[in-house]
Amino acid sequence: MLNQSVGIRSLAISLPSGVRTNDFWRKNYPDLVKQAEQLTLAKAFAPEKSDSNEANLWIEEMIPYLSDPFRGCVERRVISNGEDVLTLGYQAACQALEAADLTAEDIDLAIVNTMMPKGIIVGDAAFFAGKLGLHCPAWNLESACSAAMVALQTAYAQVRSGECRNVLVITSAAYSDFLVPNDTLSFLMGDGASAFVVSEVNTNYGILGSKILNTSETWGGFDVHVLNDRGKVQMQMQPTENAGAVQQSVNKHFCTCCEGAATAAGVTLDKINFFVFHAPMAWYVKSCTRALGIDPTQTINLNSYLGNIGPVLPPMYLYFAAQAGRIHENDLVLLYAIGYSGNSTAFVMRWGDVALGSLPKNSEKILQAARSQAPMTVAA
Repeated sequence: MLNQSVGIRSLAISLPSGVRTNDFWRKNYPDLVKQAEQLTLAKAFAPEKSDSNEANLWIEEMIPYLSDPFRGCVERRVISNGEDVLTLGYQAACQALEAADLTAEDIDLAIVNTMMPKGIIVGDAAFFAGKLGLHCPAWNLESACSAAMVALQTAYAQVRSGECRNVLVITSAAYSDFLVPNDTLSFLMGDGASAFVVSEVNTNYGILGSKILNTSETWGGFDVHVLNDRGKVQMQMQPTENAGAVQQSVNKHFCTCCEGAATAAGVTLDKINFFVFHAPMAWYVKSCTRALGIDPTQTINLNSYLGNIGPVLPPMYLYFAAQAGRIHENDLVLLYAIGYSGNSTAFVMRWGDVALGSLPKNSEKILQAARSQAPMTVAA
């Protein structure tokens, strides 16, 4: 009989060596900072009236940040010294395999999401399969900022069905490599990578329940313009008339997914020990805690140190919470993420003996923040 307990066996992250503070834009793009309130970031995140309680909480928490052109983001880790989105993903994958005490021969499936992929048409799964020496299938998966969570669901189903024993999931993002720096949306974005192995785990541990809904209403919220900067492809995202739907979607599915995942796991939200919310904006986590009525000490917010790393955020936050001792064996953990033109996703898992990759060299300050959860002072 198949073991029905499936979950994360190992978890690792990779952070680039560069650190970009707000002074980068103050020094190189002073006019951009002065005009911030008329540009992309301001248009994408502007208060809108709503009948939804969750949406109003979002607006209330957002308003204190509107006077800051960087919306609470103080630091971002960015690629430098020859790094790219592939090197970040490869480093994380190697760490995840080592932590799990597995070799390439032990992996039955690799699922890859890269933001943006170097192989623009076909994705980067084949690169990682070759670089890691994998002989198994390698799939590219896309669900915007919810990609790691959708990959987790896919890996879970593959292992639980008995089709695979060990599935390696790699998610990496290097926004600084393709987003134009002279647009305010880049104020929020950082780089990083994560990798985790999904396998059978001890009985009653691992994933207990999930709830996933599509976010089709966000389609068309941004126009994407591809630019050629001296041979380098860059992208600029401009909000459209439908940009308000992106904000509304953030709130529309949140409680439904969190409560649905808890119900599927056979528990209530008050039984959850720790919550991991993907935090693309500084105020996001607080609005989540208020919407669910949970204690802010039951979650983690590292946006000021990492910015928005898109699909990498859920496993990145989960890693730092575990490394910081905020999550303990036998704890019930809820993960939530939402993706633009993707999916709204929530999981409840029982944390077990999850092996963690080594701490990246330049992340001691982030780990300390995860331990104390002391807020970082917003620069004037």
